[in-house]
Amino acid sequence: MSSSRAAIVLVRGDITEQSVDVIVNAANSSLLGGGGVDGAIHRRGGPAILEDCRRLRASQYGKGLATGQAVATTAGRLHARHVIHTVGPVWQASGGDPSLLASCYRESLRLADELGARTIAFPAISTGAYGWPMEDAARIAVETVRGAETAVEEVRFVLFDERAYEAFAKRLS
Repeated sequence: MSSSRAAIVLVRGDITEQSVDVIVNAANSSLLGGGGVDGAIHRRGGPAILEDCRRLRASQYGKGLATGQAVATTAGRLHARHVIHTVGPVWQASGGDPSLLASCYRESLRLADELGARTIAFPAISTGAYGWPMEDAARIAVETVRGAETAVEEVRFVLFDERAYEAFAKRLS
């Protein structure tokens, strides 16, 4: 594994349209689909992803996937070899645990290395229904990826709207 820094690329668009080795899913702990990025990945990827998730739930993840952890499945009909599902923390009035959000990125990169991935696409984890403030989420994501030892050559942050894109761009400048 190389400790050289991966190139970080920002894309404004739909993560399900990316052609990469790994697409990261901002999953819920059930692994069985949901709204936002999770729902879009399951819809576009097709039933093979849900079948893999059900197998995982029936085996080592009977109670679901813990926050900050990551697990891989097939990518189904997506233009990727794998989907890595990670469960981000929920932001509440009292805030959230930034170490759990950082863990989502670190664990996803670790798993991508195990899978031999060279390219990975991340959404802005926890910033949708889980309510993490975009600017803080961008800071944590960029700092974590920059500090990670990985053989991944390109980390792509795929951001759905201009506000998210700008928050991440500010962190990279």
